[in-house]
Amino acid sequence: DSHLEEADVVVTMGCGDECPVVPGKRREDWELEDPAGKDLETVRRIRDEIETRVRLLVGELSQESPAAAAVSRPSGVETS
Repeated sequence: DSHLEEADVVVTMGCGDECPVVPGKRREDWELEDPAGKDLETVRRIRDEIETRVRLLVGELSQESPAAAAVSRPSGVETS
């Protein structure tokens, strides 16, 4: 996939060894609770955990390379 080739970091969410491997790319597998069938409060907690992890990753990338952080930052996520 062309998006994987362009990425600095590939983040997967709980698929472990079943996730695609992209040679030469940093990969993080975030173990997260599956929100399927969960109540709204649980889904919001999972969403907030993802947001926290994304913000931390963007902050880490911005320290490594400001250009990489700008490309990797999802829309709506701003660093402080």
